[in-house]
Amino acid sequence: MDKMKLFTILSFLLCLTILIYLIKSNQSAVYDIRSKEHYDNIPFIKNASILQKIRFMGSPCLCQNNIPDLKSSVSKDKLEATDERRTKEYKTSQMRIHRDKILIAPSNSPLQYPAHGFSVVPLKITSIPGLGVNSQGRGVYKVTLRVSLGVLSVDGDLMNQVIEGQGGNVLSLSVTSVEILNKILAKITYTSSIYHLKTTDMAHFIYEDYEAMFPIEIKRPAVPVLYDQGNDINSQVTITTKTFLRYKELRALIKSIRRRYPDMKIIIADDNFDTEKVEGPSIEQYFMPPSQGWFAGRNLAVSQVTTKYFLWVDDDYEFLDQTNIEKFVEIMEAVPDLDVLGGSVDGGRFYFTLEYEEGDEEEGGCLSRNQGGKYHNIPGFDHCFLTDGVVNFFLARTDSVRKVGFDPQLRRVAHSEFFMDGLGKLMVASCNGFAVGHQTRQKNAKYDGFRHPGQTDTEFKLAHHYFKNHLKCVKY
Repeated sequence: MDKMKLFTILSFLLCLTILIYLIKSNQSAVYDIRSKEHYDNIPFIKNASILQKIRFMGSPCLCQNNIPDLKSSVSKDKLEATDERRTKEYKTSQMRIHRDKILIAPSNSPLQYPAHGFSVVPLKITSIPGLGVNSQGRGVYKVTLRVSLGVLSVDGDLMNQVIEGQGGNVLSLSVTSVEILNKILAKITYTSSIYHLKTTDMAHFIYEDYEAMFPIEIKRPAVPVLYDQGNDINSQVTITTKTFLRYKELRALIKSIRRRYPDMKIIIADDNFDTEKVEGPSIEQYFMPPSQGWFAGRNLAVSQVTTKYFLWVDDDYEFLDQTNIEKFVEIMEAVPDLDVLGGSVDGGRFYFTLEYEEGDEEEGGCLSRNQGGKYHNIPGFDHCFLTDGVVNFFLARTDSVRKVGFDPQLRRVAHSEFFMDGLGKLMVASCNGFAVGHQTRQKNAKYDGFRHPGQTDTEFKLAHHYFKNHLKCVKY
């Protein structure tokens, strides 16, 4: 054999070895992105310049300048016990949160499988759609399918002698024809072995040196809750408000509402010391223990709404000619993803975005409110844009807000906190052209004494954020 032929053979073997290595290294894999170390096994992200651009989950967050650490708001004699309870509660809460794993798809594979969107009802047998192998020229085709939270079976009488693991979590097939193999794969079923409202099993699909993973979502379908909207705006929207030490302003608000909406239901949460009955058609007034606070009153008012939407107004607002609730509803109906839609008060639009970093498990996260922050416009509605929080004049989907709720421990100044709790749960927007007025402010020393918090209230609020929201720092 001459040197040229030998060199050609060696070159071919070297290329074949490299090809096999690349195929094996490009198999589907799951990577945890909670720390930098987990990227060390991903070849194309080893580069240091790329790593510098990645924000890793679970890393400590940095508080902005002059923002105190919320831990300092907790009494020193209670700090150790508080931290112990906080850590335990945080870890428990994280167990309820479903986190999707990252799937790195192979660059090339003969395997066909449902990469996304396959879901099953707990404990119910379900066919796995789309399984297949695209390969030719083999004497024997061997395939293995493996799951961890369920069992696999082949539906029907199909050559039981080539199937191993019926009714178990590992199913192996061995046949001499790819056509027969794909017929069997089309009849494989999955049945979860656990009951859970929402979790995910990872299926491993293996053929020769190829392995693919795909998620099987195990979830219990929810029963829809629908609202009969009737034929007019009064069956679509309820007006809600909370009143305290301002009956004169409340009656002026109701008078302005009735000029435009004489029949719309108004729900009043009332925690006055000396209560007065507010008379009028379609008015529901609910009395609370005195001085329970704004958020407790909001919870009460919203709990009594029976319409699809409610409009929140403060008790010292007044409806104007351009206070057009129908326009609010029109947008909400056209954009079903929206949960809260804010307008303007006395020409002012108070809106903001929230910047949140989870931080690490020990110290907690960092949260800041960016006044005037917004995202992009809503397609088809150029006068509206997405944001994270809006003014106290908004239309909201009743069921969406009930799922978030208003923290009754926040009694006095509390508005942004609702949107903080709703971050990642509520789609919020602000629109120009939907306005309500503000009545002329009257001097009310007794009300102002409750309206403006003291140092004790502020410290409680910060300490509350420290534990409840697992925050290291917060910037309003």
